[in-house]
This record gives sequence, structure tokens and C-alpha cells, in this order.
Amino acid sequence: MEYPLPDGMSAEQFLADYWQKKPLLIKGAFPAFTTPLSPDEIAGMACEEGIESRLVIENRSTSPVAENSEQLPWQLRHGPFDETLFSELPQSHWTLLIQEVQKYVPALAQLLESFRFIPSWRIDDIMVSYSPDGGSVGPHVDQYDVFLLQGLGRKRWQISSAEVYDDDLIGGIDLQILSRFEAEQCWELEEGDMLYLPPGIIHHGVALGDSLTYSVGFRAPAECDMITSFVDYLAEEQRLSVSHYRDPELMLQPHAGEITPAALQRVREIIQRMPLNDDDIAHWFGRVVTESKSGDHVEPQLKPLTVEAFMARFRQGETLWRCELSRFACINQPSSVLLFVAGEMFTLEQIMKDAIYRLCDQRIHSAEEWRELLEVDGNAALLCHLYNEGHLYFDDDSD
Repeated sequence: MEYPLPDGMSAEQFLADYWQKKPLLIKGAFPAFTTPLSPDEIAGMACEEGIESRLVIENRSTSPVAENSEQLPWQLRHGPFDETLFSELPQSHWTLLIQEVQKYVPALAQLLESFRFIPSWRIDDIMVSYSPDGGSVGPHVDQYDVFLLQGLGRKRWQISSAEVYDDDLIGGIDLQILSRFEAEQCWELEEGDMLYLPPGIIHHGVALGDSLTYSVGFRAPAECDMITSFVDYLAEEQRLSVSHYRDPELMLQPHAGEITPAALQRVREIIQRMPLNDDDIAHWFGRVVTESKSGDHVEPQLKPLTVEAFMARFRQGETLWRCELSRFACINQPSSVLLFVAGEMFTLEQIMKDAIYRLCDQRIHSAEEWRELLEVDGNAALLCHLYNEGHLYFDDDSD
């Protein structure tokens, strides 16, 4: 498979030399790319309930849509918006952002297939941003990897590897924008060009005329959040002890208010007894990385199909698609394969491994591709179950 990397660069070389190490400009990454969204369609999405949207306005002058504009250099507003807002916006220096657009635009979901040199469970979402001339979200830094694909017009990107401290950020606004920024490198991206940025790189993109950018971002949960999530999982699964703190060897101490080394040692021993085995980690992690961050979930079929009825449709040539509300991942174990779909875990037999890999690797499925796999016991029933639960759907289901 061809990847959107510079000519002569392999996926292995990119991972070794650039991934989470240094930026990479990729001219003509998608030379025939045509944006599937127009600015008007993006504005329409920002008016819909349930779609996460934001509007960032650089306050160069008093604006009717920017409260306290005389005090704040930037304004952030959250959607959904009234369509009349867009007629009130200034002619320049604002940006409209929509999260998780791959859920609503199949062509964008297919774009993710080009990034299969990165594990799919690491992919977070595709965000689209539209800006008129001068539009920006300010110089800022993210703690995750991102590929910035220019979909319409041009944008100037400036970057820096300088350290960022809390005092460097503009206060009083819910945006992590730097008050001062000195660029180390600068590029102008045209349609089809792409810029890769590892975590921690300051970047500042400014639209040169009407501009539309697709940002392919990757999940990077904070370690403290992962630990908290894992402990919560152990508690929910009743894997933690229900015993209470005990100190039958308590001795008289001169200061009642002192927490003694002996008490701290007892606490340390309680924490160290927390179960930490490979199965618990696998079961928890597979569930958590396939959960929807926005809480979206699929709806089961109103009229579930039998395996026979499902297979009849599949073999008649109907294309089977993965619902973009559902994330898929798997873990191969010696005696079983764990399939994770939208936070749910299925423990399946090793004989089904190839089918599970295909489910997790591909978004689109045909009966011809599955011909040999469907001869394996359990595979047809699994597809049918995922279809009935809403994680898969046929092309014709919307007709």
C-alpha cells in the first residue's frame, strides 16, 4: 500500500526518524485530493445539535460576536450556532472548527486508510477547520501527534521547538494560546500538501485567503488519566480488595498528629497489593481505547436479521461498512483473540483470528473478500451480531 510520505521514504523510515521526534513537510501528499466538504457545509454542521464545533475569533477590532472584545485578544465560542451568526462575522481573522467529521462524511473516514502505518487504535479523529483570510487559532502547542492536510486554499504554518511554560500563555481565555512566539521554520501549504507535527511543537497556521484544513489527530491520554481509569476498572470489576486499613500493632506515639513511617508503610503495602496482571491490563485497555470520547453510540437494528438472512444479503453483493461511531481493535492471545468494539469485549476462538484482523483493519467488506473466511465456524455469526448491534451496516440500509 502506498502511504502519503515523501518520494523514496518508507513507512519504516518515517517511524524511525520522524514519528514523535521531528516535523516533516510532505508536499503533494495527496496530489489528487478534493475536499468532500465546502465552507457552507461546514457552517451547516456547526449549527447542528450533537456535533462538536468551535469558533475562534482573533479580536483585532471590536466585533459584534465577541463579548468584552476590548479586553480579550481572542474569543472562543462553542456550538451549535444559529445560522445568522455567520452573516455577522468579520471578513477575516476567525476560524470555525468541527471535531470528528469522519463520523458524518464517509469519504473522510476512507482518508484514514492512508494512515495505516500507524496503529488504528491510536487515531483519535479528523477535525476540519475553515478560515477566511488571516484566520487562525493562534500559536499553540498540542500533546499529541497530528497530520495537517491542506484541503482548500493555502495556509502558512510557522513552528518552533521552544519549551512552553504556563506563564507563556494568554490568561483569561479558554484557549492555550502563547502570548509570544518566534518561528524557527515556516512553510506555505497548498491543496494536497501535508505537515506532520509530533507532540510538543509550537505551531501557528494562518489562512492565506479562504482555507480549509483537515487535522488527523492521534490519541495520547495523560498517564494520570490512564492510571485513574485502570483503578476505576478494577473497582468496577470487583478486582480490588474490600478490606479496610488495619494497624493491630499500633504503638503509642509522642505526637498524635504525626503520620508515622509505619503508617505510610501500611499504606504502601495496600497499594502494592493492587492486582496488576496482563489480562486485567489487556481487558481494560482494549475497552478504553475503543470507547467513544464524545459518548456517541450506535443504535441496534429495529428488525434483527438471522444469520441466514444476513448472509443472503451479504452474498448477493451488498457492501458491508463499519459504522464510524464504533471503534474496532483486537488483541491476539495464545488461546483466544479479544475483539473490542465500542468499549465492549468479545473473547473468541483462535480459529477466528484472520476474520477479526480483517474487521479491525478494514472499513469496507465484500462477500468475495470474505469467501474463505465465511467457511470458518463462528465468523458469519459474528458479522451478523455486529450488524444487528449497529456496528456494521449495508450500503442499502439507508434506502
